Amino acid sequence: MKNLYITMLLALLAQFTFAQNSLSGKIINNENQEPLEQVSLYFPQLEKGTVTDVDGYYEITNLPTGKFKIVISYIGFQSYSQTVDIIGTSNQLSIALTSSAIEMEEVIVSTPFHKLQRENVMKVERTSIQDLKSTGAINLSEGITTIPGVESVSTGVGIGKPVIRGLSSNRVLTYTQGILLENQQFGDEHGLGISDAGIESVEVIKGPASLLYGSDALGGVLYLNPEKFANSNEINGDINLNYFTNTQGFNGNGGFKTSSEKLKFLVRAGGSSHIDYKTGGDERVTNSRFNEKDLKTGLAYQLSNFKTEIRYNYNNSELGIPEEIGEQSTNRTPLEPFQNITSHILSSKTNIYFNNSSLQAIIGYTANNREEYEDHHHEEEHEEGEEEHEEESPALDMKLETLSYNIHYNLAKIGAVETIIGVQGMNQTNKNYGEEILIPNATTNDVGILATSHIHFNKSDIQLGLRFDTRTINSEQNGIIEQEGYVAALDKNFNSFNIAAGFKFDVTKSLITRVNIASGFRAPNLAELTSNGSHEGTNRFEVGNANLNNERNIQTDVSLEFKNEHFEFYVNGFYNSISDYIYLEPNGTNIDGDAVFLYQQQDANLFGGEVGLHYHPHPLDWLHLESNFSTVTGELKSNGNLPLIPANNWANTLRFEFSKINKNLNSGYGFLTLKSFFAQNKVSDFETSTDGYTLLNLGIGSTIKVSNQLIDLKLSAKNILDKEYISHLSRLKTDGILNIGRNVNLGISIPL
Repeated sequence: MKNLYITMLLALLAQFTFAQNSLSGKIINNENQEPLEQVSLYFPQLEKGTVTDVDGYYEITNLPTGKFKIVISYIGFQSYSQTVDIIGTSNQLSIALTSSAIEMEEVIVSTPFHKLQRENVMKVERTSIQDLKSTGAINLSEGITTIPGVESVSTGVGIGKPVIRGLSSNRVLTYTQGILLENQQFGDEHGLGISDAGIESVEVIKGPASLLYGSDALGGVLYLNPEKFANSNEINGDINLNYFTNTQGFNGNGGFKTSSEKLKFLVRAGGSSHIDYKTGGDERVTNSRFNEKDLKTGLAYQLSNFKTEIRYNYNNSELGIPEEIGEQSTNRTPLEPFQNITSHILSSKTNIYFNNSSLQAIIGYTANNREEYEDHHHEEEHEEGEEEHEEESPALDMKLETLSYNIHYNLAKIGAVETIIGVQGMNQTNKNYGEEILIPNATTNDVGILATSHIHFNKSDIQLGLRFDTRTINSEQNGIIEQEGYVAALDKNFNSFNIAAGFKFDVTKSLITRVNIASGFRAPNLAELTSNGSHEGTNRFEVGNANLNNERNIQTDVSLEFKNEHFEFYVNGFYNSISDYIYLEPNGTNIDGDAVFLYQQQDANLFGGEVGLHYHPHPLDWLHLESNFSTVTGELKSNGNLPLIPANNWANTLRFEFSKINKNLNSGYGFLTLKSFFAQNKVSDFETSTDGYTLLNLGIGSTIKVSNQLIDLKLSAKNILDKEYISHLSRLKTDGILNIGRNVNLGISIPL
């Protein structure tokens, strides 16, 4: 047996020691055969790449033996992907790229097979943080609302929760650094808890993703891709600054990264501060101010057959909880009630590459500390207020620790079939240290086993998968038996078996159709099972229900996409049937001035979709016309309507590329967007209708050179007409408080 272990170890070391392979070649323009400089070449599975030099030449070294997909992309050209067979020490691949006015495609990371968007069986939306920031969004929660079918439940401008096709909170998972972001996300009165600094792009899975991510992915996934390490033997750095006129807000971050052939390092630090926002009625919403500090860093070590990385993220947010339009102030220190939320996110990702197969292990640890300071008085703001906050203990003090794991084995490809098997899970503990207890001390354990295959044919692709999950929740009792507020101890077990099937067919070179059917589930969370109280920000007294069952759903998605060099059109439709949908309903009573809400269950249906087009008229190479319409309807089986369903909306954008008008303007752009939200009259029994409104946004940006230093400048304005409106998804709607008015953003980015 000892000799067997030694033999296996030597075989593994041989993989690392002798597979020193390389890929090189030249990338040219198909039209004029001229070399293309700064073309990106990237192996998604290996997370390794480079760019071409002035002669169009590239070389990627230290590659393992096997078959791996390479993606070649360059602005103004159609993205190219190909599976490359690395079989010797020196491999060649030269490509002629074809120009395209439509934006280049990117690799989808949130699904396991790392395909380009057009190659993926499951429809996934992807957008870069740079594009989101160019619209003038204050934070990530606001930025993602530019994606069709995605909105945000907001409490002011500092607190927002993603809504995907009408589902939010614990029905939408957020992933960052490849691990699940666990930060008491059931609460509506705090935001995502992560800064957009150090995030490269956002991917959105619109529909059940329980097959890939387990419980709570019933409504979809928000997948945040961290910035990549620098290419081998490169050093990069940048400084980014933004100012927002409405909130007199500023945010900034600076980053540095360096890589050798084997060792890679990056670090980015940033922060933001905003005063109370001003409505279109020229009034500041008291205590909507917020502050944030953020640090992200990473270290990686890479050999030809082995790669490991560790990333760490520290985030602290101080969030005022707005309740009224009171004293008009420009103070940046939150008043009571406010929250102080601190998160530590530590992740480790290791990849081992064998001949035509690979193993990936991701281990994550998150620690989330949520402190809430209640409003004990209604005195006007004064200078001594800050000292009072520092001395006062939080009424609510919750610490959540989560250890998660995600292990995938990518089997050797058999013909046209790729298969991945995996195991995922987590151990989570919630503890209370404050005078108030929103949810009891508890431990949650998840274990999931999955298998999924992708089968590629000449003009079509099929993806199949199945998964089994089990979740156990054990909580302590809270309070004294037979006294008000008592919550019994809990010992619950939830199981679920889910399947998914997808089919993509290339009708023509330009026309693609997709059909996906998937089941999903969500186990009730601690708040739904055990709540018995109220706290600041909810305006309600919530009573849990220990007898709640799993939510289960089946969603059908159908899409049709047409795309050529100058025109793009898509239609997405979905029907989502949910059994035992959990929702809150008032019972008509009050406790301490707060309305009592009970957790109920009932079958529900959601349906709708998105339609969009992108037209690039020839020969006006500098002009883009974009339009998209999103609609969703949510109904209970009893013929009632679901709460917090986004209003139908229609966005129309004119976008200009100044560089194609005058090459001296480098990468200059401009846009004008008119986004209309229709009246929302399909409301739940405890909601009110919301009037429609239209917002006008515009922006401009360019890269200039000052003394050989490139500087990226952008100027944008949201709600340029200072419209007075209330969003249907605003938590401040019940108090009649308007959303933010005109907000001009000036941004500067300096690459070092």
